[in-house]
Amino acid sequence: MQFSELAKTNKLRASRTPIVEIVDLRSGNQTLHLDRIPENDPLRFEIEIALNDGVSRRVSVGTENYFLRVHAPKRRIVVVGAVHITQHLAPMASATGSEVLVIDPREAFASAARFPGATIYSLWPEEAFAAIQLDRSTAVIAVTHDPKIDDPAIVAALSHGCFYVGALGSRKTHAARLDRFQSYGFSREQLLSIRAPIGLDIGARSPAEIAVSILAEVIAFQAGRVGRELI
Repeated sequence: MQFSELAKTNKLRASRTPIVEIVDLRSGNQTLHLDRIPENDPLRFEIEIALNDGVSRRVSVGTENYFLRVHAPKRRIVVVGAVHITQHLAPMASATGSEVLVIDPREAFASAARFPGATIYSLWPEEAFAAIQLDRSTAVIAVTHDPKIDDPAIVAALSHGCFYVGALGSRKTHAARLDRFQSYGFSREQLLSIRAPIGLDIGARSPAEIAVSILAEVIAFQAGRVGRELI
């Protein structure tokens, strides 16, 4: 890859732009594709799969062979609510290689002492999201149980196409949430994508167990395995 292309790749990766580097295995030529792929591109389908999976692969189109090298943004987990569940969730998520951000305007809760290793925003979600780049490699988890804090976070996550949007609360609480969201202009599909009650149904009861169920669901969602039976 030429230096100019390498510099472009590094700049795009720094901005969390998904990239597929296409290597023609016959000629050695390399080209970059972002997440917008021309309709007439013969590799369109394979590029879309690579971008969605985040997995590099060798592919063939006709008699031509290519290697698709994927540069996917690191998974980012944004937790809105510096509560007990988050104290368990944050270190577990970090252990999986995720970047963890914790948002809560209550400074007594959102402290580095309670969340070592996480990036802390002692701000309201609207203020924090002005500084955070939400994208489809980001999961947003709302666990304060306070609509004044949770609702703006969910709205922002839906608006930016985050791959996972989850919210703590019972089915009754979520039904009331959906009633509020009807006026925001989201499609039925977007509203149904909110995971609530949050987490995989593993019978979790304690804050630590709920954190496990949430993280498992986030991982399953990004891997495209939601809806499959647990084995």
